[in-house]
Amino acid sequence: MTEARAYLPSVLGAVELRGTDAGLHAVRFLLPGEPPTAGPVAACLQAAHEQLRAYFGGELRAFSVATNVAGGTLFQRQVWAALPAVGYGRTASYLDVARQLGNPGAVRAVGAANGQNPLAIIWPCHRIIGAGGQLTGYAGGLERKKWLLEFENPSPQTSLFS
Repeated sequence: MTEARAYLPSVLGAVELRGTDAGLHAVRFLLPGEPPTAGPVAACLQAAHEQLRAYFGGELRAFSVATNVAGGTLFQRQVWAALPAVGYGRTASYLDVARQLGNPGAVRAVGAANGQNPLAIIWPCHRIIGAGGQLTGYAGGLERKKWLLEFENPSPQTSLFS
């Protein structure tokens, strides 16, 4: 299968989508000076492109695109699978995720796995914050994380399960 790429302009800069007919496998913000390639959106990326556009337009709160992410350790995959449980407008701490996975001592490992999330926004790693409510690491940059959280207007709740 040939990988397709598409780009979406956003208020946070260009977003790159990569995938095949088997599903979406990467969503990332382009680095400064990294130009997006213009062109039509391939059919295999159309749903993801439309859903991300709707998300940034304030019209979509949950994604329903086919994904096909290769790689990642078993633990990383468990962390990534837990991310969508933190709903739009909510936050959870790294400790909450570690507890959800039955390993409360794995807070740093959860943070590291979160930083390797291949599907930014789709798997909402920006909703994972420090135990005291502080913003910590985000592969797309803390300013983007702050913007995304303010955009979603999260409640002060910091527990995944309350």
